[in-house]
Amino acid sequence: MNTKRFDTPRKPLCAGFGLRALILGSCLAFGPTMAPVAMARDTTAVASPFTPVLRINNSVITQFELDQRKRFLMVLRQPGDPEKEALRGLIQDRLAAEEARRFDVRLTSEQISTGMTEFAGRANLSAEQLIEALGQSGIASETFRDFVANGLLWRDIIRGRFGSTVSISEAEVDRVIANGTNRMEMQLLLSEIAIPYEGDPEAALTLARRLRSEITSEAGFVSAARRYSASPSAGRGGRLDWTPAANLPPQIVQLALALGPGQVSEPITLPNAVVLFQLRDVAEDQSAEGPLVEVEYAEYLLPNVEGVLAEAAALSNRIDTCKDLYEEARGLPEDRLTVTTKTVPELAGDIGLQLAQLDPGEASTALTRGGYRVFLMLCSRAPKGEGPIDRDGIRNRLISQELTNRAELYLEELRSEAIIETP
Repeated sequence: MNTKRFDTPRKPLCAGFGLRALILGSCLAFGPTMAPVAMARDTTAVASPFTPVLRINNSVITQFELDQRKRFLMVLRQPGDPEKEALRGLIQDRLAAEEARRFDVRLTSEQISTGMTEFAGRANLSAEQLIEALGQSGIASETFRDFVANGLLWRDIIRGRFGSTVSISEAEVDRVIANGTNRMEMQLLLSEIAIPYEGDPEAALTLARRLRSEITSEAGFVSAARRYSASPSAGRGGRLDWTPAANLPPQIVQLALALGPGQVSEPITLPNAVVLFQLRDVAEDQSAEGPLVEVEYAEYLLPNVEGVLAEAAALSNRIDTCKDLYEEARGLPEDRLTVTTKTVPELAGDIGLQLAQLDPGEASTALTRGGYRVFLMLCSRAPKGEGPIDRDGIRNRLISQELTNRAELYLEELRSEAIIETP
């Protein structure tokens, strides 16, 4: 690979552009994609799949590309409105593609194949299995390939331009270690609206977008939650109790902290529901410690037929701990009861949101899976045990964070210089 001319003068960088972290990887490992997507015509997706929807300098984004990216982001469960995030990402693609050509940055087919395998491995799948699963959702294999390949190109551009200029001192590592033993714990006071869907979430997304544009007060959110939400909190107007940020999935914390009090988030697409959040308040406890939190939880599947909620309520009344579920599941197929231990950042968004509202021994029945209602019980929640301090690991994370910050500023500069217009 040729990475020449990285010292080419440019205008001063402009702050303010934020890249959204991907659910399945950091923005530097698999960040914004870059090259135009070359795919076969799919006349069943839209009437004119190659109709331009936006022009960026000398390239275009087609309707087919937008539809494909939108579907892909929904499969990844990326926070935010899928259509807005898809268009934003495709704009970034074109801008970064120009930089790849300017610096003559290229990848080999082996690098791309390795990247696809590593990406799929994060979901415990082979690249072929992930491609097959994406195909079942109407996503072309080229969409996945280009997403990974262009993310790798962007990473190489950033490393080539800024990698040699980023260094982390021993004092900075020491500060992170010291702060890690007495971190400030943040708590969020949120309200939620969970709009259920089966299959295609587009109708639920449309309703969520409309509600977000119409809600201007806490009272308005309460009214909408009582009318539209399928969450157990609907009867309380969607109001949740104070929740430690460490108990929530990182993508939800990120979305919430971008809000001001009373503001409503962009929709988050989760399995079976599109969710809106309203931030009511944020509190900080300077004396609290905030280590990485690990949870153990049980998923007991009940046939989702009439009377299942009454059955779940009776089950909740007669058991006290997750261990009691083993007796309930005696004689049933093994997959009817699973007990899992994960750190909070590793949790799927829908499960993490429900567990954040539970104390050990409590259960939720808000989720469904296939033809089953999930009796989700929190077994335990505790700080993850700390082993020897990995100074190199801390240093690498700090370098990655600094490169991410510089990448965000770099993309904002490219965007400010570009000609972006609707055909």
